Amino acid sequence: MKSLLLLIRSTIGRKYFVALTGALLVGFVIVHMLGNLQIFGGPDLINHYGMVLKSNSIVLWTARLGLLAIVAIHIGGAISLAVENRQARPLGYKKQNTIQASLASLTMVISGSIVLAFIIFHILHFTTKTIDPTYHDLMVQIDDQGPLIPDIYSMVVKGFSNPLISAFYILSVGFLCLHLSHGIGSIFQTMGWRTRKSSTLTDFLAKAISFIVFLGMAGVPAAVLLGIVKPIA
Repeated sequence: MKSLLLLIRSTIGRKYFVALTGALLVGFVIVHMLGNLQIFGGPDLINHYGMVLKSNSIVLWTARLGLLAIVAIHIGGAISLAVENRQARPLGYKKQNTIQASLASLTMVISGSIVLAFIIFHILHFTTKTIDPTYHDLMVQIDDQGPLIPDIYSMVVKGFSNPLISAFYILSVGFLCLHLSHGIGSIFQTMGWRTRKSSTLTDFLAKAISFIVFLGMAGVPAAVLLGIVKPIA
C-alpha cells in the first residue's frame, strides 16, 4: 500500500496511471462505438444488444462504477500533472516554445472539458432519460414470448431526428476524437513506444484510430438525419 502511494505521488507514477486509464477509456470508446453501430443491423439487433447489456444489473452497475472510477483517476491525474508542469515551467523559455506548449495544453483542457460535458449530457439523454422522459414509454417485445424491453432503436431515431441534438453529438464527438488523437500519442510516449524511428507510425495510428472513432460515432446521428436509419414503420 505504501509503495502504491509513493508511486501515485511521483510524477512518473501519475503519468503511468493517466496513460493506463487513458488506454482503458480508449478501449471503452471503441467497444461503445461498435455497440452503437449495431443500429445499422435493424431494430431487433440493437434492442437485443441493449437487453443483453442490462440482463445482469450487478455486472452492469459494477462496470458503470468501475468506468466512473477510471474517469475520475484519469481526470485527477491529468489535472495534477498539468498544474505541476505549469508550476515547474521556467521563465527562460523561448517565446515560440512557450506558445506551442500552451496551445497543446489548452487544446487538451478545452476538448477534455467538452467531452466531460458531453458524457453527462449523453447519460441524461439516453441512460436516465431525464432530458426526454417520453423515452420511458418506448418499449418493445422482440419475440412473442419475451418481456417488454426498452426500444433503443426508436429512442436513438427520435433523439437524433432533432438537428440540434445531432449537431451537438457530432461536434462533441469531434472534440472527443481530437482529445483521443493527443491522448493516444501521449500513451505511446509514456509507455516508451514512441521513438524517433517509430514516431511516424505511432502518430499515424493515433490519428487513424481517432478518425475511425469519429466516423463510427458521428455516423449514427448523421444516418438518422439523412434518413438512412428510419423510424419503425
